[in-house]
Amino acid sequence: MCRPRIIVLPKIESLGYLTVIEAERQIPFKIERIYYIYDVPKGQGRGGHAHKNLEQLIIAINGSFDVIIEDKAGRKVFHLEKPDQGLYISRMTWREIEKISPGAVCLVVASKLYDENDYIRDYDSFKIQLECDS
Repeated sequence: MCRPRIIVLPKIESLGYLTVIEAERQIPFKIERIYYIYDVPKGQGRGGHAHKNLEQLIIAINGSFDVIIEDKAGRKVFHLEKPDQGLYISRMTWREIEKISPGAVCLVVASKLYDENDYIRDYDSFKIQLECDS
């Protein structure tokens, strides 16, 4: 299991900028799903779950937000605000998105299709499964 980390994506200048995300080149997984989160009401957060098998890359396409992650190594906060940087999150990592700026757009590139059975939505259950996953 890889630790969460910032991945710097290519930033190509061409009458503005172009950033490319290619499966198994810039990111360590095949892409099966892409979605984005936007118009989050002021003061609200997102996330509050982990995935048993899913890997993700989270990018602040517009605006900024904090991603609080927790895995076997502990808790860490990543501030995302650049569209050419993404936060890689491996399986069995709890994530919460907070301090979402007005107008922020959060792009998520995922390694698997949506599967409700892959979610761990209860923090205490996550902690137990994390210990058992050792």
